[in-house]
Amino acid sequence: MVLDSSTATTSLMTDKVKKYTEEATKMTTRRGGEDDSDDEETPIQFQAKETVHPANIQLRIDPPTAEGAAVEEEDAARGSFSNKLDFLFSCISVSVGLGNVWRFPYLCFKNGGGTFLLIYFIGMFACGIPIFFQEVAAGQYLGSGGMTMIGQLVPILQGCGYATMTIVFWLDVYYCIIIAWTLFYLLSTIINIPELPWRECGNYWNSEYCNDHSNKDNVSYVDQLPQNATKTPVEEYWDRRVLQITDSISDLGGMNWDLLATLSLSWLIVYLIIWKGLHSSGKIIWFTALFPYFVMITMLFRAITLPGAGAGLLLYITPDWSKLSTSECWIDSIAQIFFAYSIGTGALPALGSYNKFYHNCVRDTVITCFVNTGTCLLAGTVTFSILGHMAYNQGVDVQTVVNSGPGLVFVTYPEVVLKLPGGSIWAITFFFMLLIIGIDSEFCLVESLVTGIVDMWPEKLRPIRRQFTAGLCFFLFLMGTFMVTRGGAFIFQLADFYGASGIAIIFCCFFQTIAIGWIFGVKRFAGCIEQMTGFRPNNYWLITWGVIAPLVMLVIFFFYIIKFEPVKYGNVPYPTWAHVIGLLMSASSMLWIPGYAIYYLWTGEGTLAEKWNRGITPDIKTQRHKMPSKASGVNLMAADASTTKLIKNNTFLTPGNHV
Repeated sequence: MVLDSSTATTSLMTDKVKKYTEEATKMTTRRGGEDDSDDEETPIQFQAKETVHPANIQLRIDPPTAEGAAVEEEDAARGSFSNKLDFLFSCISVSVGLGNVWRFPYLCFKNGGGTFLLIYFIGMFACGIPIFFQEVAAGQYLGSGGMTMIGQLVPILQGCGYATMTIVFWLDVYYCIIIAWTLFYLLSTIINIPELPWRECGNYWNSEYCNDHSNKDNVSYVDQLPQNATKTPVEEYWDRRVLQITDSISDLGGMNWDLLATLSLSWLIVYLIIWKGLHSSGKIIWFTALFPYFVMITMLFRAITLPGAGAGLLLYITPDWSKLSTSECWIDSIAQIFFAYSIGTGALPALGSYNKFYHNCVRDTVITCFVNTGTCLLAGTVTFSILGHMAYNQGVDVQTVVNSGPGLVFVTYPEVVLKLPGGSIWAITFFFMLLIIGIDSEFCLVESLVTGIVDMWPEKLRPIRRQFTAGLCFFLFLMGTFMVTRGGAFIFQLADFYGASGIAIIFCCFFQTIAIGWIFGVKRFAGCIEQMTGFRPNNYWLITWGVIAPLVMLVIFFFYIIKFEPVKYGNVPYPTWAHVIGLLMSASSMLWIPGYAIYYLWTGEGTLAEKWNRGITPDIKTQRHKMPSKASGVNLMAADASTTKLIKNNTFLTPGNHV
């Protein structure tokens, strides 16, 4: 029924309209209106008959439709966040984690401090924030995870989904290793209360190079050694007790049984958290998102007051301009943005898919990205302050005080707890915090892998989701056992550089971005967002999606190829065969994209032109909305059942809305 605004004051509300109003109010807020003359068109896809003047706006109150009921049923089947803050804190939890506290400081130290920061901020505004928003919005619009996201928008690039899941697979395997290391420190600290096992030399794992500056005979001996030959008790505890590391990847040295036990416990904890699905873990996510800041801020106040901290902070903010010409610095900086923001892992579309369709994800994107970067800067400040103090104690330059490997956080933070009163309690608190954010990052990544696979075969896998998740976790555990051998840290570094960060994730994100920005079209995508939020993204989003982000990633990709620099573990080079394995890890994800496109064109029906046209035509499978058979002249009128607002704008279906 239609009530014209010019006669509404003199019209009486019929019982039928009242009934429709009551039923519409009970439903999840939805925008749209059906044209009485065309019952086949859906509420959000009717065709406007004429331009409506503001003075003659018509209010439509529609009855519940089969399509609206389908949306409700689909949301109920997949599950959804109970409130808006659950999603915000989920985004913060998945993107604020080990990538900030563990990975950011060691890459920043490795790549010249200030130079890394400069490139990092370029990547943040050129790629990080826009692609973060793009992924969350696409997941929310489609109601599916990252595995099927691009395949629905651009079917010929469904390989992006498989590439993403391959990257997440490698991430899931080696991320849990960090949790195993953390559990080792936590348990050993509890066992040794009130002492800290890395406080001094003289333990069975220490070497003659250990220098704790407390034993005069030891100090006299180590003073005769070459500069930088000595190590602190904290460094030796990490290398010789925790890792029991060998000299190179060529010597795996047998199983490290202590780490195997903590790895088993890590996977058990991860599974117990996600067995009901991510959206049901809201209370856990609130705690895991907030608790780390209490610990890190406490560490910050102590770290910056240590002798020598200023020298470390100076290195942190001072650019080393020679690093600008190295491909490794650019790759590490941009990849760190993707890594820290969880871009290209499928986690963000998975989180977005649990949102209500009309949730305002723009606000959550901006908040999360700035919180993420702030957390990185906070962790970097703490780490570089401690490095400055360690250099002060050893009388060496900050740049050479420790090896810039993946274990940097396990060297710097245990050092600072030695300076705090009640060091054991603070050590337990810190490693519990690291455990929390590690498990938080891991179960979100595992959830994105599970969601992506389950959404590909929902009829078969949703009924057995728990069993499938258990089997997948056990398989990932078996893959990780190679990284808890005595030479496993070398394998870990190889997987981090080649398999799940670096060039592989940039390659995948490039094709994902051009699929949405160039083929699907940024204006189309802006229309999708407008349907959900009620407003259209401004030019910043359109330009970064369509031009800046793809261009930055393309330049870095070719820069990496031209000036390739092999990865090292600290100062230890890898043999050629190890780099070949690493490149195969990268290829395992990258080849999905061109490979699937070729497969699509080869096996499809019709001429090459017909197959190509089908490949670049959206194939939306969600029940949240249905694409109309005709795309001409479609406008969007969104009528909120509670506010009765009217919004007139072109939708993503309007012809010509491509870049």
